Amino acid sequence: MKAERNKTIDMTVEEGKIYLDRCVRLFEKAKLENILDKTIVGDTFQNLTLLPENFVDLLIVDPPYNLAKNYHGNQFKKTSDELYEEYTESWIQRVKPLLKENATIYVCCDWKSSLPIEKVLKSHFHIQNRITWQREKGRGALSNWKNGMEDIWFATNSADYTFHVDAVKIRRKVVAPYKVDGAPKDWEETEDGNFRNTYPSNFWDDISIPYWSMPENTAHPTQKPEKLLAKLILASSNPGDVILDPFLGSGSTSVTAKKLGRHYVGIEQNEQYCCWTEKRLEMAEKDVTIQGYADGVFWERNTTALQQRAQKK
Repeated sequence: MKAERNKTIDMTVEEGKIYLDRCVRLFEKAKLENILDKTIVGDTFQNLTLLPENFVDLLIVDPPYNLAKNYHGNQFKKTSDELYEEYTESWIQRVKPLLKENATIYVCCDWKSSLPIEKVLKSHFHIQNRITWQREKGRGALSNWKNGMEDIWFATNSADYTFHVDAVKIRRKVVAPYKVDGAPKDWEETEDGNFRNTYPSNFWDDISIPYWSMPENTAHPTQKPEKLLAKLILASSNPGDVILDPFLGSGSTSVTAKKLGRHYVGIEQNEQYCCWTEKRLEMAEKDVTIQGYADGVFWERNTTALQQRAQKK
């Protein structure tokens, strides 16, 4: 039995049959209207070849890292950097024809898989930046530094791409308020303190990994936070754009896209994860909030009370 405040989604395929029935399976070349805002069940390498060309505005990829990991029965085995490069090349070759000319690509990775992924990415796309985010969670290491960071490679299909920097500003407390002629300079005074909405850098220290009391949390071993996906989606897409995630997992990309008014297509081979995705998409019909994003800005950690007050104003 779960504790009353434990909101973790962890239903079995049998318990989630109603949700699995909402997903689609492809057996032939698909039309866009048949896959739009859908979860596709099956192997991503097979299904990518059945998708229409030139329909993706934003590609978000969170592939299995080059680590031994059990994804509820689907085992990914650690291999050499050379073989992992071949693995990366394989999915890129299949996904590239699906991208629009001005599409943006984000690829998640850890420090070990980051270099092999970058090596392959730069042979196909324009590398724009590398984001590093502080994930906080992780086991301690007795003979090494604890791994508390992950990377996201930011690439584009061409020199023409979407980037809305004003949509992803971060609200931070002003430690040393500076005034000109007695008035705040680039910050505002509020009843909750002094704040500045700053432009984001490529180091993110405001992300919290989903945990048991958060409605978005599932039993997926490597779930990405909706707040992290929201930054990518708001910066690099427009309302109504199509976002593809070929390694969907428990559905964070699709759910966040839906909450932010974008179309989505996700592919996931694990039926249990597909059930969790559809459950979360159903929940998003009634609740479009994204923890850590309020009042049109991203907030620092441990500011929930301030966010709630901002939303009421």
